[in-house]
Amino acid sequence: MKLPLQRLAGWLALGAGLLDFSTGLGLAFVPERALPLLGVPVPGTEALIWLRWVGAFVWAVGASYLLALVLGGAMRLRAVLESTLPFRLATGIFGTVALTQGWLAPAWAGVPLADFGLLTAQLWLLRRWALAAV
Repeated sequence: MKLPLQRLAGWLALGAGLLDFSTGLGLAFVPERALPLLGVPVPGTEALIWLRWVGAFVWAVGASYLLALVLGGAMRLRAVLESTLPFRLATGIFGTVALTQGWLAPAWAGVPLADFGLLTAQLWLLRRWALAAV
């Protein structure tokens, strides 16, 4: 892989990692503060525990990107870009279905948009990476 491509992948991982890590922390530990920032009403107590649990998973996905950067190495970076693809796809699909079915308020639209955007960027980088290796 050429250095500019690896640098671009690193910036993408940093952005995605910080986005997911901070959002996940907010949802897991202070959803009453995080949700209004997203324009989403705070649900009842019973629903909050599930939201906090989801936040822990989002936090972990973000941590995987950041860990790849801290530990270094192109192979670690490629592995995290590959291993997070199913999460991006599943979240994007579920979010889109939930929005179209009215299960989620329109304020949640940024979630599938971000996930599909990151999915597309990661696939593009991985394809370029594969072509550069040939």
